[in-house]
Amino acid sequence: MLLMVRALLACLALFCVGVAEAKPAGATPGIIRVRLVTSSGAFVVALDARKAPLTTRNFMAYVDDGRFDGTTFYRAARRKSAPKMGLIQGGIDTNTRRSLPPVKHEPTTQTGIKHTDATISMARGGKPGSAMGNFFITIGPIVSMDASGAYPGYAAFGHVVSGMDVVRKILALPTGGGTGPMRGQMILRPVQIIKAERLDGVAKPTGQPKPWLLGVPKRKP
Repeated sequence: MLLMVRALLACLALFCVGVAEAKPAGATPGIIRVRLVTSSGAFVVALDARKAPLTTRNFMAYVDDGRFDGTTFYRAARRKSAPKMGLIQGGIDTNTRRSLPPVKHEPTTQTGIKHTDATISMARGGKPGSAMGNFFITIGPIVSMDASGAYPGYAAFGHVVSGMDVVRKILALPTGGGTGPMRGQMILRPVQIIKAERLDGVAKPTGQPKPWLLGVPKRKP
């Protein structure tokens, strides 16, 4: 009887080890990590699907479809009083061939995710609910991006968890051009986003057409 119990415990232990090994290293329930590989280096963001499910789902649709691959970080907005702080902005820019429908706005008062240092958040037009495939990353806290009273703010949905040195390097690049709020903030030699790759969970492509790929020659195996 004792031998049977020991054998059962041994099998259970092996099963538990197998389950642990099947789980991706560093994975956290409700958190989806994405590696952004750029021409200036790579960094990883952790998106909070528990607190900001709509915004996270929208961003991951662009990742899983490959809509960010081949786009750029095109803006570096530095604070005049503290040039090492500010934000960098990237994504599809004005390329509507890569865009998906706008995502419903999730304000910081709803998600509880504030614009602290290393926050990833959605860029948008003048109205909330207009964000699509452009995003920004803060270097230093930017309280003015948080919702307050009637002001909707911007939809923060995660943080950079490794590679902030790359983000700071992009912020420091020479800028110029631009108009309006972006005057003088356009990166003169935009940083290529070579690939945005999911590190957790299973990819869920939208199945939507990819018109930006039309006419692009396929790579030989």
